[in-house]
Amino acid sequence: MLEVNGLCAGYGRVPVLRDIALSSASDACIGVLGRNGMGKTTLLRALIGELPTLSGTVHFAGHELTRAGAHQRARAGIGYVPQGRQIFPFLSVGENLRMGCVKDFANAPATIERILAYFPRLQRLLDQPGGALSGGEQQLLALARCLCGDPKLILLDEPTEGIQPSICDEIIDTLQRLRREQGLGIILVEQDIDFLTALADRILIIENGQLVDEVDPATTSAEALAERFMGFHS
Repeated sequence: MLEVNGLCAGYGRVPVLRDIALSSASDACIGVLGRNGMGKTTLLRALIGELPTLSGTVHFAGHELTRAGAHQRARAGIGYVPQGRQIFPFLSVGENLRMGCVKDFANAPATIERILAYFPRLQRLLDQPGGALSGGEQQLLALARCLCGDPKLILLDEPTEGIQPSICDEIIDTLQRLRREQGLGIILVEQDIDFLTALADRILIIENGQLVDEVDPATTSAEALAERFMGFHS
């Protein structure tokens, strides 16, 4: 579904990512692991089109998107849940979800009803301002809002940051269900290694803007990953 070759991107003329190559099939989950400042968020911003491609190519679902803007990539079926969630705090939960339906406002009520089936916790909060929700509830809202755009692939940046473990488990269950039932593809940047290994089929290691290794979470323990790639020790 996604094929990236030789991708270089950065801020202005300053390159951060160098020669990135990755591919993802539909309904696959690829994890991206690395220390702070290694280029994880930059990679997601480059894939969604927030940062221009300096060189290399990006193909998605049979179409070349190398020079496409973020809105064109969203229309093609790529969704993005940024670090920090970035919901609209003064809009209600329902209004936030409606904003996610920008590709097809005419069918927004049916879309929201379908997505809320995956997020029962949000159903009782529809009239609440987004800013009044807990951090975990805001993360669920950000994910649900993204899904209202009917993406085939979602890019998730640090979804567990600052949220309680029970909602982390809820997000894992929801994403696994979406993969099974909707064939949703995921690229997941996450430093909570237990969360990462619970979802990812394979984990790519990024250092200094380059993908330097690939790990099979089925054969590598979370403790070994933390020690080898994050500098943490038991």
